[in-house]
Amino acid sequence: MYFHNAKDRAPKEIVPGGVIRTFWGDNTLLSLVDIEPGVEVPLHTHPHEQSGMLLEGELEMGAGGETRLLKPGDMYIIPGGVEHYAKTLSGGRARVLDIFSPVREDYKY
Repeated sequence: MYFHNAKDRAPKEIVPGGVIRTFWGDNTLLSLVDIEPGVEVPLHTHPHEQSGMLLEGELEMGAGGETRLLKPGDMYIIPGGVEHYAKTLSGGRARVLDIFSPVREDYKY
C-alpha cells in the first residue's frame, strides 16, 4: 500500500495526553503525534535517529542539553542515543510529524 490517511489509523497512547498514529516502510517510520496542553514526553533516549517538524501549536523541546520553543514550521534532527524531551505549554495542543530511522519496532501496531 502506497497511500495512507491518518484519520483511518487508530491512535496509540505513548504518555497520558499524548497519542501517535504511525506508518512505516522498510527504512523509515512516520509518526503523527498529538500532545494535549500541559503534557510532557519525559527525557528519554533511543537508538533511532529522530527528525521532525512542528505542524501546529507550540512545543518546548530539549535535546542534548539545548532547549528551544518550537513553532509551526520549526524542524529538528536528533541523532540516536541523544537524550531529549518534549513539553506542551498550557495554552494549547501541539501536533508534530516525527520521522524515525531505522523503523521503531515498538511503534509498529
